[in-house]
Amino acid sequence: MEDKKTLRRRFSGIRKAAHSEKAEALIAERLLSLDRVRNAGTILLYASFGSEINTWETAGRLLSEGKTVAFPLCGKDGAMTFHTVSSLSELTAGSYGISEPDISLPQPDVTRDTVCIVPGLAFTADGGRLGYGGGYYDRFLAAHPEVFTIAPAYEAMITDSLPMLGHDLRINMIVTEERTVLCLE
Repeated sequence: MEDKKTLRRRFSGIRKAAHSEKAEALIAERLLSLDRVRNAGTILLYASFGSEINTWETAGRLLSEGKTVAFPLCGKDGAMTFHTVSSLSELTAGSYGISEPDISLPQPDVTRDTVCIVPGLAFTADGGRLGYGGGYYDRFLAAHPEVFTIAPAYEAMITDSLPMLGHDLRINMIVTEERTVLCLE
């Protein structure tokens, strides 16, 4: 099996090649229609960047529906916190040009009714995830195992196997333009 660095490079190219506004719209609709999302108390959502599945329209719709939406802020110490926003205008360009909330914004209560939309480069149908290598989501979710995780992905980002280490998180669900995969309940 290829090492994670090689896989990241390969799946980054696959994700870029799979990019489609039509597919992103289908993924967003499927995601927004999920009972888990509709009934969530809080939705932790990444601010999409580069070739990531676009989350901006999803965020706007969730906010317009009165949902509690929070975005991540990554610290230099390897920790990631989420901060609640009432408008997308509360996000500003941070590290690497990725939009992030101000540290002064409130942190949401994280409960069993919290859903985290998780970014990634590749996934397996049993919940395996290839992230970017920083471990931010792995550490955050290890501290909050009650959170239900959903990964938006192009169908091309799903693969048969990925190298998984003991600290690598497994996600609960994958939403693609073609299907919804329940990985772990």
